[in-house]
Amino acid sequence: MPSRTASDTTAPSRRWWALVVLALTQLVVVLDGTIVNIALPQAQQELGLSDGERQWVVTAYALAFGALLLLGGRVADYWGRKRTFLVGMLGFGVASVIGGIAQNGTELIIARGLQGVFAALLAPAALALLTVTFPSGRERNTAFAVFGTVAGAGAAVGLVLGGVLTEFADWRWCLLVNVFFVVVGLIGGMLLVQESKAEGDNRYDLLGAATVTLGLGSLVYGFSLAEQGWGEIRTIGFLALGAGLLVLFVFVESRVAQPLLPLRVVTDAVRGGAFLVQMIVGSVLIGAMLYVAFHLQIVLGMDPLPAGLATLPMTLTIMVVAPIATKLLSSVGPRPMMIGGPLIAAVGLGYLSRLTADGSYVVQVLPALIVLGLGLAFVFVPLQNLALTGVAPHDAGAASATLNSALQIGGSIGLSVFTALYAAAVARYDGGGSELDAFADGYSVAFLAAAIGMVLASVIAAVFIRGSKSDLLPQGSGTEAAVPVH
Repeated sequence: MPSRTASDTTAPSRRWWALVVLALTQLVVVLDGTIVNIALPQAQQELGLSDGERQWVVTAYALAFGALLLLGGRVADYWGRKRTFLVGMLGFGVASVIGGIAQNGTELIIARGLQGVFAALLAPAALALLTVTFPSGRERNTAFAVFGTVAGAGAAVGLVLGGVLTEFADWRWCLLVNVFFVVVGLIGGMLLVQESKAEGDNRYDLLGAATVTLGLGSLVYGFSLAEQGWGEIRTIGFLALGAGLLVLFVFVESRVAQPLLPLRVVTDAVRGGAFLVQMIVGSVLIGAMLYVAFHLQIVLGMDPLPAGLATLPMTLTIMVVAPIATKLLSSVGPRPMMIGGPLIAAVGLGYLSRLTADGSYVVQVLPALIVLGLGLAFVFVPLQNLALTGVAPHDAGAASATLNSALQIGGSIGLSVFTALYAAAVARYDGGGSELDAFADGYSVAFLAAAIGMVLASVIAAVFIRGSKSDLLPQGSGTEAAVPVH
C-alpha cells in the first residue's frame, strides 16, 4: 500500500499556514546573510574587531552555509524533513543568542559559523517540506512563487532591518531578533508540518562531506591570510591544502555509490558554466556589497538606517527589470543575457571603483547601484534554468543545492580576496589624504576586482554556455523569473 504524502493528510487551509511558516524560515535564513552588514561598523567598534575579524563575521556564515548545504539536504531526506527543520530552527536560534551576547570577535565569529551550520539544515528542509506539501498543480506554482519572492526580498529586508535595529536599538538585536522567527517557526513547524523522508537504502557520504567542507574552509582561510602577503608560507600552504582536499573530494564522489554531489551534475558544460558564473555573482552580492555598506557609513558618515535604505536601488532595479528580462528570454535566449548581463554589472562596479572620500552618494554610488542591478537582473533570469536544464529528476535537489552553495562559497572566497586587496591598498596608500581617503582607495580596489570578476563571468558564459536557444531553454521554461537565494 503506497505511503501517504504530507499533502494527503493536510487540509487546504493548514497547507497555506504551513507555507507562511516555511516562507518565514526562508526569510530569516536569507536576511541573516545581510542583516549584519549594516551593523558591522558599530560591532567592530564595540568589540574591537580587526578588519580581518570583521570580514569573518560575514564569511563564517556564508562558508558554513554553502559548504554544508548539500549534506543538509541529505540529512533532511534521510533523517526526516520535519525533524531536520525543527532541529535546524532550534540550533539557529541558540546560535543567534550566542552571537547577540558575544563579548569578543571570536565568540561572534563562532556564533555566525553555527548559524550557517543550522541554516544548511533549515533551508533544504524547508524547501523539501514545501515540495511534499504542495506536490502539483496551481497551488504548487503559487506556493513556489511566494517562497521565491520571500527569498529574493530577504537580502533587502536584511539590510533595512539591520539599519533600523542598529540605529534605534543596538547592533546585537540584528542577531537577537531571530528569536522571534525561531519561536514562530518551531510552533508552526510542530503544529502544521507533516513528517516525510526518502524511502530505500540511504547512506551518508561522510567522507565527501568532510573533504569538501575542510577543502573549502582551507581555501577561504588561505585567501584571508593573503592580507599578510600572497607569498607567505601559511597562505600558500592553506591554499594548496584546500585545493588538494577538493581534488580528493572529486575522487571520492567518483567512487561512492551515493555521492553527496553526483559529478554528472557539474560536468555538463552548460551547467558547469552556470555554477561558475553563480560563484562570481556571489562574490559581488556578498563581498562587494559589504564594502558598499562600509563606504556609506564609515566614509560618507550615514547613519545605519539611511545606509540600509541607500542600498535598495540595486534590489529595486532587479525587481523592475527581471519581469522584462523574462519576457525577452524566450525571444533572445539565455546565452546573450549570460554574456551581456555580467558586462553591464561590470560597468556599474567599474563606476563604483572611482569613488572618493569627498564624493556624494547621488553622484558616485546611486548610478552604479542602478547599473549593477540592471546587469544582475539579466543574469538571474536565465541562470537557474541553465543550472537545472537536462538534470534528471533524482538529481534536481543536488543541482539546486549546488547552485545555492556556489553563491555562498563564491561570496566567501570573494570577500576574502577583496579584503586582502583592500588591506593592501590601505597599507600602501600615500596620497597624502586622511584616513577616510585611504579607506575609499581600498574600497575602490575591491570594486575594481569585482568588476574584473564580472568580466570573467561573461567570458565563462561565452565559452561554456553554448547550444541552440531550444537546447538551452526547453519549452515551458523561462516563463518565470528565478529568484536567487542569497
